[in-house]
Amino acid sequence: MCTVAVSLAPDAPVPLLLLGVRDEFTGRPWRPPARHWPGSPLLGGIDEQAGGTWLAVHPGIPRVSCILNGRGEFAPPDSRQSRGGLPLRAAAEGHPALRELENAHGTLAGYDPFHLLYADAGEALLLSWDGRDAVLTELGPGTHLLTNAGHMYPATSASQLKPPDDKAVRFGPEFAARRPSGDPDASLTEAWKDWLPLAEADLAGEGQPGDIIVRRELPDGRVYGTTSVSLVALAADGRLRYDFQPVPADPSSWYPVKGS
Repeated sequence: MCTVAVSLAPDAPVPLLLLGVRDEFTGRPWRPPARHWPGSPLLGGIDEQAGGTWLAVHPGIPRVSCILNGRGEFAPPDSRQSRGGLPLRAAAEGHPALRELENAHGTLAGYDPFHLLYADAGEALLLSWDGRDAVLTELGPGTHLLTNAGHMYPATSASQLKPPDDKAVRFGPEFAARRPSGDPDASLTEAWKDWLPLAEADLAGEGQPGDIIVRRELPDGRVYGTTSVSLVALAADGRLRYDFQPVPADPSSWYPVKGS
């Protein structure tokens, strides 16, 4: 994931809303969300190269976890582990997994920098690892925007020490001002109507700093860009809504994930 908007409203009928945008090299093979892991109830897309995922949902709890690449020191090549296993662990074990990892520097040393988000209908936690230090942050009620720089909206004492983040500046207030219902019984446009235009806002442009939907052709011929968008809603009554867009340039490609 490269951009995540997460909104926690404890008293709302749907307390937890999440929009996750995955940016990756378009040639890296993957499959859309399903139960890809034998013996596990988890739903998520699978990265066929490493076997993990960028976003995992536990439909029985329900809860969700996703990961963003971070910035900092890379792990040693001979001991590096895929970060795609971390959302699977967090979705399976819940918040104790993040609290345990926070103090497990020997384990974290095998991972490149990341930001791991865990959320359920009552709380949202963010574990950030920069290759040296781990920081666990509780995200309070409200709407938050996460990028590769970490928790960048609303501004915190930590984020104010970092360079300005174009996505946070452009879109943080917009996501916060337009919290949709996420109603599990509503249509896609009714449930997410106030966030859908924000996720699609960049498609007609030529590329601006801080775009949410991106596409870049690199000198070596590879293409790096947005490969999918996920929308997850956790209702107070335990219901889950999970919508997925495998072709970000095509609004008609949205569909509900089976089993959610």
